[in-house]
Amino acid sequence: MAITADHIRITLTIYLDAHPEEKPDLAPVLDLLDTGGDITSRTEFRGHATVGAILADTDGRILHIHHRALDTWLLPGGHLETEDTSLLDVALRELAEETGIPADAVTPAEEHPIHIDVHPIPANDAKGEPDHQHFDFRFLFRTTTDVRQLQTEEVTDATWRKLDSLGDATLRQRIAVALR
Repeated sequence: MAITADHIRITLTIYLDAHPEEKPDLAPVLDLLDTGGDITSRTEFRGHATVGAILADTDGRILHIHHRALDTWLLPGGHLETEDTSLLDVALRELAEETGIPADAVTPAEEHPIHIDVHPIPANDAKGEPDHQHFDFRFLFRTTTDVRQLQTEEVTDATWRKLDSLGDATLRQRIAVALR
């Protein structure tokens, strides 16, 4: 069964119960849910859900991938597919697709996102996509394995970086606490 708006709303509610100070930042997500926007669809260009996998190794370093289309270093992740059943499953699927690291080689730090980020995505004329927003539900995982095979259609490289290389201070702090 595909991910529903209710699943996203429940996940968001649990997250905001733990982090109520973020409600203003996540207002665009709540507004779209409240007005019937289908944020599970990547064709909802007011904004749609994506999922990120934050993967930490035994030294506390975080895996980054170099995204071909955006030509920048990012955390693994991507869009929801119709066969996905939960946001956590999307994170595991995207991690495996982009890095070759299978789900059974990682352990979720918890079953809920450690962070939710709203960020702009530039227009992609090749895909016919205008500027839009991603509502990125980020899950933290641990592993003792390394990258196996990159998805070269989307990813050009992968590297492990120290936690302090992440630009978002809130995300860095939450990961540091979770990895203790």
